[in-house]
Amino acid sequence: MQEPIKHPPKDPQQAKQTFEKPLTWRYPADPQPEPKAEVPFELVFPVAAASVAVECRERDAVVEVKRDLFGIGKLINPADLTLGTCPAFGEDQAAQVLIYQSDLSNCGSTLALTEDSLIYTFTLNYIPQSLPGSSVVRTSRAAVIVECHYQRKQDVSSLPLQPLWIPFSAVKVSEEFLYFTLKLLTDDFNFERPSNMYFLGDTINIEATVEQFFHTPLRVFVNNCVATLSSDVSSFPRYAFIENNGCLVDARITDSSSRFLDRHADNKLRFQLEAFRFQNVESGIIYITCQLEAPTAASGFTTDQRACSYVNGMWREASGVNEVCESCDVMTASGQGLSSPGRKIRDVSQESSESYKWEGQVTLGPIHIKEKPQ
Repeated sequence: MQEPIKHPPKDPQQAKQTFEKPLTWRYPADPQPEPKAEVPFELVFPVAAASVAVECRERDAVVEVKRDLFGIGKLINPADLTLGTCPAFGEDQAAQVLIYQSDLSNCGSTLALTEDSLIYTFTLNYIPQSLPGSSVVRTSRAAVIVECHYQRKQDVSSLPLQPLWIPFSAVKVSEEFLYFTLKLLTDDFNFERPSNMYFLGDTINIEATVEQFFHTPLRVFVNNCVATLSSDVSSFPRYAFIENNGCLVDARITDSSSRFLDRHADNKLRFQLEAFRFQNVESGIIYITCQLEAPTAASGFTTDQRACSYVNGMWREASGVNEVCESCDVMTASGQGLSSPGRKIRDVSQESSESYKWEGQVTLGPIHIKEKPQ
């Protein structure tokens, strides 16, 4: 048999194709955000505008207010700005200035007494109304304090005077004028508090004082106190936190820490009020109006003359005479009105067992209550 002839394999007909140039294509890169340009910007905080001026006269005060109250080029509506309870007296249309004029004791003014000065305080209340046809406002509410200071002490020269002595028992002590004051104190009770701003939950320290000068010693009491949104004590809403002749009922009603402090002087009485705001009221401004009473210090403590606090489920009196507080739970209707300020008239030459008593009504405010930052 003949063996088959073996032929060598032929070259393959297919060959690997190569590129003449290297492959340069790549997957596209993810898009990158454009860098933010650096913008020169500085937040400008509003600066109080010098838009209120006051002229303190002997009997009255004249207050001038620019209609551009906030210094932002927007003129306010004169009907939205009052001096206490008084509207504008006139307007300088050329200068766009509102003019207010009031006797020192009118328009809801308050009187404070320091060692050297008599201070009459007015409050400019700006309450903007919504723009016509809408429910929006472009400016916020504001309250501006205006004060007039008068010196109590003056240098006077005169010829020598011959004193005329009159027995004290022959003088009607009811003719002497006394000053009742309310003021805010610092937390340590050593100084008058320079700010009237508090936060919810803070303790407001208040001191009631009767300035008696050379008068027979007096003991001051706080008979009633109400909180309102304005200096008008008859306005609503209102909250009576001291009632029934010296019963501080706030702790009894709201379980707060409000209380009278132990009395350290007859002519002064201190109490603490836990800060609060009226519900659904955004302003956070309150006024406190109290009816003060000052009988002679020799008179005793009674159910009409007391300073009672509700502490740990029991009533306690600031001077320790706790039995006079037993009737505090028999409360009168809340929010009862305060009686008109006055003083009891009596001639000391008349023999009577009745004690002397002076009364006065004092308003403290506005007090700003802010919400605590979260």
